[in-house]
Amino acid sequence: MNEEYDVIVLGTGLTECVISGLLSVSGKKVLHMDRNNYYGGESASLNLEQMYEKFRGKDVKPPTSLGRSRDYNIDLIPKFLMANGKLVKILRMTGVTRYNMEFALVEGSFVYHKGAIEKVPVTPTEVAKSNLLGFFEKLKAKKLLSYLYDYEQTNPKTHQGFDCSKDSIDKVFKYFGVSDDTTDFLGHAVALYTDDSYMTTVPAIQVIERMKLYEESLNMYGKSPYVYPMYGLGELPQVFARLCAVYGGTYMLDKPVDKVLYDESGRVIGVESEGQVAKAKMVVGDPSYFQDKVRKTGKVIRVICILSHPVKSTGDAKSVQIIFPQKSTGRKHDIYCCVTSFTHHVAPNGKYIAIVSTTVETENPEAEVKVVLDILNPIEEKFVYILDTFAPLDDGKNDGVFISKSYDATTHYESCAEDIVSIHERISGEKFDWNKKPPQPEEQ
Repeated sequence: MNEEYDVIVLGTGLTECVISGLLSVSGKKVLHMDRNNYYGGESASLNLEQMYEKFRGKDVKPPTSLGRSRDYNIDLIPKFLMANGKLVKILRMTGVTRYNMEFALVEGSFVYHKGAIEKVPVTPTEVAKSNLLGFFEKLKAKKLLSYLYDYEQTNPKTHQGFDCSKDSIDKVFKYFGVSDDTTDFLGHAVALYTDDSYMTTVPAIQVIERMKLYEESLNMYGKSPYVYPMYGLGELPQVFARLCAVYGGTYMLDKPVDKVLYDESGRVIGVESEGQVAKAKMVVGDPSYFQDKVRKTGKVIRVICILSHPVKSTGDAKSVQIIFPQKSTGRKHDIYCCVTSFTHHVAPNGKYIAIVSTTVETENPEAEVKVVLDILNPIEEKFVYILDTFAPLDDGKNDGVFISKSYDATTHYESCAEDIVSIHERISGEKFDWNKKPPQPEEQ
């Protein structure tokens, strides 16, 4: 360890593993350390015995009724990948898909509306068939969707008097006269905003781009815009760790970080661990390694449930995402529920893993998601996970320390991918090159 590196990466969460893989591919000498003895950090997938040890204590063993421990790969955070989203593009451009990564299509995307679970309508044809909207509202929604999907910033003929690079989406919604029901499912279940602030705080073009991403991802496979890795999300950090190692990166698990070292000017110069020092001019890590350089942004609750049945009103789907928009539950933030099952090799035959997540608003977080837990009943086992979330105080350019953001409550990786791209651009000083292709090394 007593060597000099270009970059030291702390923590093996997905963000950190993708960064180390990208940097290693670009020729950087990378040392990657984690205090845990497994890959993934907060984005790991655990077997049943590991889940009981983490949430119940070392002496508590899972009941035999739940099946074999090794048949479980339970995600600690609930995330799907948009089929045409940024993370999938990073997977392709780095070539990690050659490392035996398999993905399965998520069978359905649903939204909770007036006490019922409904399929998310995206195209004008789906809107016409949806139970979410009445007859006259469907006509308005179809006109709105046609306008949004036809809109091109460089083609004034598609603008109809709007400049969506400046106008808010609220202004567009009001022009087409659509109801709150329409804006609710478009903004939260399609554009995937977590609250209603987007209506007036971002230009409409950003909302349109999010909706187009959803539509493009949906059109790739048909049933939903989401894909999910076989054997759980814990596979993702591991393939990027392998990519880093193939290009010369050094990995150390179960390695404590005693101190991050700085020079007199406050710029990072390395990391100390068990009396050894590794030198580097840049350090990347998750917030847990830099408590003095992050600010608390809130709390997230995740309730991990084991079921022996599909979720009702989803057509017996083996995998789904269900979004509970804030207005439908009387909250400030949406609630998310993602379901995977034995078909993805994350649970024994006949078992389902449902993970409920949201941003905490009260002193009783579990009560905040009761509406979802009631729908999931009967629940065989559940693990309640409440975590503080953090963001870095600065961008890292002055001290050479680049810190990732905590994983949010959403059930997709778009915000995580944006954080990855932002960190990489700050480290490299260059715009992220989405067209860059890695060389094909011969694996040793």
